[in-house]
Amino acid sequence: MELFETIKQLCQGARRASYSIALASESERNELLKKIAEDIKTSCDGIIEANAIDLKNAKENGISDAMLDRLMLNKDRIYAISDAIIQIVNLPDPLNDSVHFTRPNGLKIEKRRVPLGVIGMIYEARPNVTPDASVLCLKSGNAVVLRGGKEAIFSNRKIVEVIRASLKSCGFDENCVCLIEDTTRESANVLMSMRGYIDVLIPRGGKGLIKNVVENSSVPVIETGAGNCHLYVDEGADIDLALKVALNAKCSRPSVCNAIETILVNKSEAEEFLPKFFEITRRYNLEFRGCEKSCQILKGITPATDEDYNTEYDDYIVSIKVVDDVFEAVEHIRKYSTAHSEAIITRNEKNADYFVKAIDSCALYVNASTRFTDGGEFGLGAEIGISTQKLHVRGPMGLSALTSEKYVIKGNGQIR
Repeated sequence: MELFETIKQLCQGARRASYSIALASESERNELLKKIAEDIKTSCDGIIEANAIDLKNAKENGISDAMLDRLMLNKDRIYAISDAIIQIVNLPDPLNDSVHFTRPNGLKIEKRRVPLGVIGMIYEARPNVTPDASVLCLKSGNAVVLRGGKEAIFSNRKIVEVIRASLKSCGFDENCVCLIEDTTRESANVLMSMRGYIDVLIPRGGKGLIKNVVENSSVPVIETGAGNCHLYVDEGADIDLALKVALNAKCSRPSVCNAIETILVNKSEAEEFLPKFFEITRRYNLEFRGCEKSCQILKGITPATDEDYNTEYDDYIVSIKVVDDVFEAVEHIRKYSTAHSEAIITRNEKNADYFVKAIDSCALYVNASTRFTDGGEFGLGAEIGISTQKLHVRGPMGLSALTSEKYVIKGNGQIR
């Protein structure tokens, strides 16, 4: 009961604070973001010190190297966070959008873009989510309640401390950004019950976390995607291009949700592509798990199971399947995809067109890496998540995704 009351009071504070940020002008919100960007740079050393504690604890708990990379903050990454905030400052105001029309009875109707209100975030070991979510919410006139994972708690505390100080110095209620410091499962469950205080809940993390929130939250949820992403190398594909894209999509940063987990290879290209891909990934110690045909080509790799094809590894592990054609590739993706990002490497425009029409994921790539599924890469500044559902918003979620609409109707005595 004590934890419930603590979180309830925190959400109530965020609700009260949300009215002040919603009423702020575009220039006031932009000045606030500039202050946050400046203060994050100024606090770089303190953030790195806090992050070092998280990294030490994670190593002691046996966290993989790929996940440690996801957790780690250094000067370059912190300055990049600050620079991304300035990019968001320079984006158009998502609240400065309205449509006007007049009805035959003289009623003047305006449809306005408005904040969602109070946004709740439940996420795992990615401390960069803390500033990204905070500034996107503030720019769009929302308050936010953050509940990060235990792996990044010291980093998150420090970053939120900096942001709350920035809010206070700019004359805003510091409760526009709140952090739940309890990282037990119970705290996540309590936040999921805060209907009436939290307007929408956005989970970011692995399949288990997202499934738990979607199935158990009484607060409306925007489902963000676990990333079981695929790349298909088509018959007649440019093998050099395929190797370059596959290497980037799998090995540039395997712990993120837009990295591929399975490579599907047309049977006509498997004998050339697979040995070459195996060779260029040796320096990453990439582990291969393959179908019967790929095990015959790559002697000694681990046979893949159905569970392998269904897994988001977030690590230097890849599943391989040799397929007869684009139709078999599409069927495989339909069965195992989390509707995040899929890619085809092909010279065949007809196959490319079929691939992008037949697969119902939020991002489909032709001859390019899935690693581009990202708010910054899509010109959104940053993202609060990548939605894989179909209602309200889909794909990388920028500022406009954190708004809704309301109608303002002006008349001169009209009655119905």
